[in-house]
Amino acid sequence: MRTPPDWSEEQLSVGRSKAIGLFRQERMEEPLEAYLGFFDEYQGTVEDLLKTSVDLTHLDAKLKEILLDRKLLEAFRYLAGPPISLDDLTTLAEANLSQKSIRADADMTSRVLEVVRDVFDRRRFPWVQEGREPTQAERTAAVIASAALIANSKTSTLRRNKGKKDQEALVRQGLLNRGLKELKRRNIVTLTDAPPPGHFCQESRLGTTRADFIVGLWDRRMMGIECKVSNSAVNSYKRLNHEAVGKSLSWLSTFGTHGVVPVAVLSGVYTLGNLVAAQETGLTLFWAHDLDQLLDWIDAEKH
Repeated sequence: MRTPPDWSEEQLSVGRSKAIGLFRQERMEEPLEAYLGFFDEYQGTVEDLLKTSVDLTHLDAKLKEILLDRKLLEAFRYLAGPPISLDDLTTLAEANLSQKSIRADADMTSRVLEVVRDVFDRRRFPWVQEGREPTQAERTAAVIASAALIANSKTSTLRRNKGKKDQEALVRQGLLNRGLKELKRRNIVTLTDAPPPGHFCQESRLGTTRADFIVGLWDRRMMGIECKVSNSAVNSYKRLNHEAVGKSLSWLSTFGTHGVVPVAVLSGVYTLGNLVAAQETGLTLFWAHDLDQLLDWIDAEKH
C-alpha cells in the first residue's frame, strides 16, 4: 500500500501562499451586486418592521404579527446588539417558533420579546429607551445600519456556501474526469459497505461522522475527503484542525490506516502552523487549486 504524501513545511508554505493569493483575487473581483441586493431588500424589511411596530413603540401589540412573517422575524432579531441568531433566540427564550406555537402560546412570544429587549441596541434605536418618537435622522440612520448588518451577514453566508459548493463541484468533476464512477450515497459501517475500487459517492456517513466524498481506492482502501474553505487564519483552525482533523481521527480509529485514507481538500486562508499540525495527525492535505496532485495519487494506485 502506498503512503499518502507527507508535505514538507516548504511545500505547504508554497501551496498556502498560492491559495491566499487566489482568495484575495476572488474577493477583490467579487461583484457588489449580492451585497447591494440584500441591502435593498432588507432596507425595505426594516422599514416595514418600524412601520408595523410604530417605530418599535408597539412591539408588544404587534409581536405575533411580526413573528409570523419570516422576513419581519429576521429583522426583529437584528434589533439586538449584536444580532441574535434564530437558534440562540429559541434557546434563550425556550421557544418553538413554529406558526402554530406563535399563534397559540402568548407566554412564549412574551419571552421572545423579553430576550430581545434585554440586548436591545440602544445606539441604533436611542428613542426607545428614552420613551419618545425618533427624529427623521435617527430613523433613517437606524434603517440603514440595520439593513447593512443583515446584508453583510447574508453576503458572508452566501460566500461560505458558494465556496464549499464550488469546491465540491470541482472535486466531483475531477473524479469523473479520471474515469471514476459515481454511486448513490450510503452509510458505511464496515469496509464492505464502501464504494468498490474506481467508484465514489458524495456526502455519506463514514463510521460515526460524515464525509463530503468517499472514494474506493484501487488497493481496496477507501478515501474519506473533506472539502474545507477558510476565509481567515482564525477560521482555518475551526475548519481544518477542529472539524477535518476530528473526522480524520474518528475514521482512523474506526477503520485503521489499512482501511481509510483521510484527506482534506483546502482553499482559502490557512496558517502554516495549522497545516503542519493537521498533517501530523494523519490527515493528508491537498489544495483545490492543484487538485491534480490528489487525482494523480488516486490514479497511481491503479497500476
